[in-house]
Amino acid sequence: MATDQVQAQWSVTVTPVVAALTALCASTALAGVIEGMRWLGYAGIALMVVTATGLGLRALRTPTLLVALAQLFALLCLLVALFTSEGILGLFPGPDAIGALGDVLVASVEAVRVGVPPVPATTPVLCLVVIAIGLVGVLVDTLAVAAGTPAASGLVLLCVYAVPASLADEMLPWWSFVLGGTAFAVLLAVDGAHRHHVWRNRPTMPGTGRGFGSPSALVSAALALGLLIGATATAVGTVGSLPGGSGGGGGSGGLALKPFTALRGMLSQGTNLELFRVRGLGTEGRYLRALTLPHYDGAGGWRPAEALPDTVAATGDLPLGPGDGGGGLVTEIEIEPVNFEDLWAPVYGIPRRMTDLPQGLFYDPSGGMVYSRNTRKLPKYVEEADLTQPTAEELRETGEDYGELDPVYLVNDGIDPQVVDLAQQLTQNKSSAFDKAVALQEYFSPENGFQYRTETSQAGGVEALKAFLFTARVGYCEQYASAMAVLARAAGLPSRVAIGFTAGYQSGDYRSITTQDAHAWVEIFFPGQGWVTFDPTPLSDGRGYQPPYVDEGTTTDPTGGVTEEEIPSASNQPTTAPQDQPTEQNPGAGAESEESGLDLPWTAWVGLGLLVVAAALGFAARGRRRLLWFAVPLGILAVFALLGLLSWWLSALWLVLAIAAVPAAVRGWRRHAHRHAIAVPGAIDPATAAWREILAESTDRGVPIPESDTVRIAARRMAKDHSLDEPSKQALRTVVDSVERSWYAGRPDPDPHLRAAFDEVVAGLRRTSPLAFKSRVVPRSVVRKKREQDDQG
Repeated sequence: MATDQVQAQWSVTVTPVVAALTALCASTALAGVIEGMRWLGYAGIALMVVTATGLGLRALRTPTLLVALAQLFALLCLLVALFTSEGILGLFPGPDAIGALGDVLVASVEAVRVGVPPVPATTPVLCLVVIAIGLVGVLVDTLAVAAGTPAASGLVLLCVYAVPASLADEMLPWWSFVLGGTAFAVLLAVDGAHRHHVWRNRPTMPGTGRGFGSPSALVSAALALGLLIGATATAVGTVGSLPGGSGGGGGSGGLALKPFTALRGMLSQGTNLELFRVRGLGTEGRYLRALTLPHYDGAGGWRPAEALPDTVAATGDLPLGPGDGGGGLVTEIEIEPVNFEDLWAPVYGIPRRMTDLPQGLFYDPSGGMVYSRNTRKLPKYVEEADLTQPTAEELRETGEDYGELDPVYLVNDGIDPQVVDLAQQLTQNKSSAFDKAVALQEYFSPENGFQYRTETSQAGGVEALKAFLFTARVGYCEQYASAMAVLARAAGLPSRVAIGFTAGYQSGDYRSITTQDAHAWVEIFFPGQGWVTFDPTPLSDGRGYQPPYVDEGTTTDPTGGVTEEEIPSASNQPTTAPQDQPTEQNPGAGAESEESGLDLPWTAWVGLGLLVVAAALGFAARGRRRLLWFAVPLGILAVFALLGLLSWWLSALWLVLAIAAVPAAVRGWRRHAHRHAIAVPGAIDPATAAWREILAESTDRGVPIPESDTVRIAARRMAKDHSLDEPSKQALRTVVDSVERSWYAGRPDPDPHLRAAFDEVVAGLRRTSPLAFKSRVVPRSVVRKKREQDDQG
């Protein structure tokens, strides 16, 4: 039985640490979707907190279910400490802290909704990492330690890889799979060694048994949770899925990747990549449209059509769309995709005829889009486009009869009343739909306080829309296009958001369009004229395009307090690459600010170095236990240094907790040494080790035994004061006989019945005289011995 206890001690100390390292290695899969490696420190801190909580509570023999709940609470406290400033004592959750944490979680959800892998390691993303990896740590710890089934934790770890794999366009780092696989193999090896030693009488973990805490229940819950996560969460952000199509990973029912996601990613990435080369457009600075978004969801966002038709092939002559009377001068434009691979075949103006496109592409006359069911890189194709544009007077005369248009473009349910009031104020004195549209666009002029900036918050929703319209007034094309389209809907104008590219810059005989030309604008429908472009974004680098009808219709509007906005027209388009855009001749531009993933402060390197040394000493300590006296302090200092990167008070709290845990750690070490001596005779004979441990257990329970007492007198005192039951008394007699034979009869050979008797005595003490919580944290046998030494000194 002593061997079993040694193995149980091994399983509650080494296995949790190996399980945490396995979860940390698996979390490196996030390197494929998050920039840099800063997030890895947050994941490590979350796993440290979860593992330390489990180690401490299991040492106190806390039931498994309570251990898991305590780990979740500790994770919540960590979230409050890291991502809010309203926690009680800076650590514990209160109403204000929960509200602040909720705001961060909303931003986290928005970051997932619109972020393009790899996303920057912003505060919302880091919060999501701590939550996700912390929950994985709780599951893996429960399965590997409490349930004793580390193999079942493989399903949870598989989900850790499945989610980033579904988000990223490219393969995950190969070294992440090597680390995760190796760590999981080590975890299985640790459990396998334990099973080999105690195959027929495996020790049960504290708190396990039947019911909700049983291994079978835990494994079943983990399997169900893993399957649920695998069936739902992995569809988030999946690239390459089209509404109603079979390609990609998202299935039907809408784009799995939000349309603004790629736009944000192209504008925010450090490098500039050429996407298209366009010939035949001349000096016309028209926008290249990829897709349109007709649905306003009432929560501040726009989304594509739920299903796109596949009845109209994109090759040859194309049918007319709503409001299109045909005719107009046709321009032949050659579009050469260079590094563009997507579902869409972008087009200019109104496409009349498409040639040189492969089979499997379709045309949506209502949305003005050419698309495929699967992501692909297209060859060079030719579009015959109608680029003619109406005049301001022609647009004023169109009226507001939208009977031929799909009603989806007029839906304005769920728009915030404050936004509706703003739209009515801006358009109340306008007699035509065109003048209303111009008035809405003028509201976003720089003279009215609006600024264009790509480095803006990723927050979304109604509150973000209102903040952009009324207070912040800083954003990039997504915010401008979304806001104006919402105002147009509130004013009764049919509108949609278009996503595509500006005209780029002239390079030799073609126009070069790069990732920095990604753009969003508004299209408003006019009967008899079709969809007409309006761009509220105040671009100042010459890439914007102001249609002639907007120049004709722009006037000073004293009601809205806005003035005429000077946006470069087509004639002002640059003939060379803008200086602030990196080109093929200047590939390093724009990448200098890219943060290195290994740019860590010196304290991080010191902490990591100490952690590696401590881990090495810890593994080498088996058989040479004195090494632990060096490994443990080094580990404490390593965690102290790493926590200092996040918060000084968190480091101080860790140091205080580490010092407070010293008595319990010393007691645990002595208990382990005594049990080891009983199982493996060495410098201390088994009878002496067993007696010392029983005396310590009695002292911890408030019954210290004077050194003047003989073994038999001490045994009678313990049996009486602890109210031992009969089996425990009989076992205590066996231990006393073994001690007397060893001490007085000169028989050092181990008694074969000693280990079983010792285990029964300890079990009886725990049954009849359970330890109080204070005695577990501050064992009397440690404190009393220290006082006696001080008194003797």
